[in-house]
Amino acid sequence: MNETVAVRLSGTVRIVGAGLLGASIGHALTAKGVDVALADTSPAQLRLAVDYGAGRLAADDDRPVLVVVAVPPDVTADVVQAELARHPEAVVTDVASVKLEPYRTLRDRGVDLTRYIGSHPLAGRERGGAISARADIFIGRPWVVCRDAETRPADLALVESLALELGAMPLEMTPEEHDRAVALTSHVPQVVASLLAGRLADADDGALRLAGQGVRDTTRIAASAPELWVQILGANAAPVVEVLDALAADLAQVADALRDPDRMGARRVMAEAIRHGNEGVERLPGKHGQNRRFEQFVVMVDDTAGQLGRLFGELGELGVNVEDLRLEHSPGAQFGLAEISVAPATLRGAIEGLEARGWRIASTTND
Repeated sequence: MNETVAVRLSGTVRIVGAGLLGASIGHALTAKGVDVALADTSPAQLRLAVDYGAGRLAADDDRPVLVVVAVPPDVTADVVQAELARHPEAVVTDVASVKLEPYRTLRDRGVDLTRYIGSHPLAGRERGGAISARADIFIGRPWVVCRDAETRPADLALVESLALELGAMPLEMTPEEHDRAVALTSHVPQVVASLLAGRLADADDGALRLAGQGVRDTTRIAASAPELWVQILGANAAPVVEVLDALAADLAQVADALRDPDRMGARRVMAEAIRHGNEGVERLPGKHGQNRRFEQFVVMVDDTAGQLGRLFGELGELGVNVEDLRLEHSPGAQFGLAEISVAPATLRGAIEGLEARGWRIASTTND
């Protein structure tokens, strides 16, 4: 029997912008029975989002309780200003990945920002557009909400209810705090991934055949849309430059050490760079936001139908919960390598149990 999920939002939610984030919000709310009215300057994008079930076409007589602006950063302030004027009873939020520039632009124009609350879900995909939208991309993800002294408690609760309705975790920050944080955790990683991936563009085919999971992990987000990222980086330039300058100094120090690795102190520079990276990784929240660390082991999985499902099934029979999974294939090999992350207490039992069932363990954390 299906359980009824309590809906925190009531009334119409208007979404302006039917791309990835806007349509994904629409899908999630529509699935919960919320009336979603979609608008977009692109008729084709709008129709596609409606056809896929992200909501209905917005009507002139709609009276939304909440307006979600999901448009590119360079027009966010303009659209927020227009929506505040068009719907004088609605709370207006936006989901742009930069928060300070739209806020400053609106404030400098003298716009009454009492009903405006900037927000940003830390969610997305490498592919954009309504066709890539998914209702579940916000589940378990942080959703930053930027209040100020003028924000009314009821309005703040409405925006936070939107985040909770989508399975996200609301987190209050100032626009300045948000933009500094995403510069480090989102915007600079995009630049670094793109620059590293760019080195692959002219690489020999032989070198690319050696590519393993490391290079795939570090370049995954390099498939993002250049047009959008030019806007994001430009709107958050100062915090991004600050992090890039510090990173450039670190790179220069390592490069200098490598120019003469036998020089006194050179190896220490390299070791300290790797060690400092270890410390940074340890600080990243793990599953469910915890700082809990897991152990890994690699299983060789035959490249035939059903083998991965059998592996998971047998781990379940052994009472082992899979905390994370990475898959890698070697060119021309008839098997894959499944890196399984488990709680440390279950590592030995998992390995021994799988080996007893005929699975081949390629390596473990301690190897």
